[in-house]
Amino acid sequence: MGDERLSTLEFLGGELRRARRDRGLSQEELAQRVNYSSSLIGMVEIGHRTPSQDFVARVDAALESRGFFERLLTLVRADAAPPWLREWIAVEAEATLIRWFEPSLIPGLLQTEAYARAVLTGGGMLRAAEVEQRVTSRLSRQAVLTRESPPEVVFVVDEAVLRRRIGEPAVMAQQFNHLVEMSELPQIDIHVVPADAGMHPGLAGPFILARTTDGAEVAHLDNQLRAHVTDRPDDVNSLQRAWERVRGETLPRRASRELIREVARSWT
Repeated sequence: MGDERLSTLEFLGGELRRARRDRGLSQEELAQRVNYSSSLIGMVEIGHRTPSQDFVARVDAALESRGFFERLLTLVRADAAPPWLREWIAVEAEATLIRWFEPSLIPGLLQTEAYARAVLTGGGMLRAAEVEQRVTSRLSRQAVLTRESPPEVVFVVDEAVLRRRIGEPAVMAQQFNHLVEMSELPQIDIHVVPADAGMHPGLAGPFILARTTDGAEVAHLDNQLRAHVTDRPDDVNSLQRAWERVRGETLPRRASRELIREVARSWT
């Protein structure tokens, strides 16, 4: 444990605990001053929850720390993404078209906070602070969908994604309501490959294709250890062929939305 690198989130939490104690305040007393729960303050102090912008602004005011915790939160967000994912995040942020296939989970850009946290904690492979950092990164990336001049985004998921329980039923219900809302945005298409499609190329694994502002095509593949980003023509062409075949198996947009709504009702 002593050899593990202290994350920026854990550093922020430690500094909050030190500043609070220096002021002679208990967690309950600080909670009253900032109008947040003492349990949240405790979670932030041990690096198990990423604070919101409003939270750190109130803490800075209560502790008279001159914006120190707001500046630390900026560092937490910048450091949230795993190093092996940062190359892809840069591509994603500048893309004009994103095509994303997922056979197992809701795509990260569409995940709610609760669903993302359930995914990241479910495998038991990450420390709590690492989970929080990755949740923060995942939610921050979603801004690409609603920015000014957003990219066109086409998501394709296997029907098994809709049926797989991740977290509590309430988590699933919230996630599916979010999917329906996002599917109504003009720049977003969500399609479902029905279960009766049988075998198709997408079952080999998830992949993403992004088109950049200069017209280049870049691909992203994920595995248990790290992300792989490639713009090699052979790789991109192979994935484009896989995309076309998978896309050909999907339900139309309206039928996909109705299936999502139908499954959403099963989780309530």
